[in-house]
Amino acid sequence: MKNPRPAERWCHATGLLLVLSGLAHLVVFAVDGGPWDGPVSWRKPVTFGLSFGVTLIAITWVTSYLRIGARLRTVLLVVFAVDCVVEVGGITLQAWRRVPSHLNMETPFDTAVSMTLAVGGGVLVALLTVFAVASFRHRPTGPAGMPLAVRSGFAILLVALASGAAMIARGVVLTRTGHQEAAYHSTAPLKPLHGVSLHAVLVLPLLAWLLSRTSWSERARWRVVATAVGCYAAAVAAAAVWAVLMY
Repeated sequence: MKNPRPAERWCHATGLLLVLSGLAHLVVFAVDGGPWDGPVSWRKPVTFGLSFGVTLIAITWVTSYLRIGARLRTVLLVVFAVDCVVEVGGITLQAWRRVPSHLNMETPFDTAVSMTLAVGGGVLVALLTVFAVASFRHRPTGPAGMPLAVRSGFAILLVALASGAAMIARGVVLTRTGHQEAAYHSTAPLKPLHGVSLHAVLVLPLLAWLLSRTSWSERARWRVVATAVGCYAAAVAAAAVWAVLMY
């Protein structure tokens, strides 16, 4: 792996803090109890803290293989890190207040938090789309299999972004039409698809990097990465079919 720059180290540290926040709330859940599922539970600060933290660390590392200007990449990563903190912070705040974080329009304050999270989600989509486009405009650097892993990871990540946007859009429509409770449960069918596709951008490049530490030939390493990409794509397709059947 490449030596991290100051901005990268800051993003890595921020991602680690988000992961620790998720783990800390797992302890809170063990002590306090309560439901794991549903719009009001300790599950959300746990899963979002872990997911956003891991994703921030992954994106910081993976984008080092992109052929993109150093200054532009630094700005995008810093904005991405700040947005991750805002998202996890808003979700954690609402968990401690014992109210839903997303799609909650019950009070002006809850509406402000919900809209902040929605706007933050839009910013995340825009930033990650820029990185994804950059990965296809110019061939990423790295060892055998890494360009394929990076491009495939970002392509699958776009599926996660699309499914996340679909969950928010459907929930907002139901909320605006007076079906608040239905809005909270409308996201369930798409959650597996969103979760599976979200972390391909870490898993596939990490596999390519680990293979680069072996004595295998470049052709053999590329074939392993290509097989992994196929398997991951099949898992995403299966999650998509399940989402359609359950929707």
